[in-house]
Amino acid sequence: MELETIKNEYDEDEYRIKIICPEFTCLCPDKPDQPDFATISIIYVPDELLIELKSLKYYFVGYRDKEIYHETATNKILNDLVEAVSPEYMKVRGDWNVRGGITTIVEKEFCKEDWDRDPEEVEIKIGEHTSLTR
Repeated sequence: MELETIKNEYDEDEYRIKIICPEFTCLCPDKPDQPDFATISIIYVPDELLIELKSLKYYFVGYRDKEIYHETATNKILNDLVEAVSPEYMKVRGDWNVRGGITTIVEKEFCKEDWDRDPEEVEIKIGEHTSLTR
């Protein structure tokens, strides 16, 4: 599934976007009858393009029948998203459910060479229609 993008109408502003997918699934390599489950979190500071969320949903669904290791999946997701939207900064985190008594958390970051900010310092903008309860 190809990731679609939309124009960032606020590309003059610097802001963070957080996306959380709590129902990510793929298959355990060599044991495809045992699915793996994860919460995939994405934090990014966009440049000119944004991730179109419906295409992201279908992109994630494309992993349901893939035999792939936790580390490989997390790295591939980051690489594919960076290729699609060329963000200033992006971090992908996979919080993988317990398997065999072990929890795996995989994180990978990307930062453009000329971007020298601390991503934690970039303000999350709250608009007038934003729910403050989330």
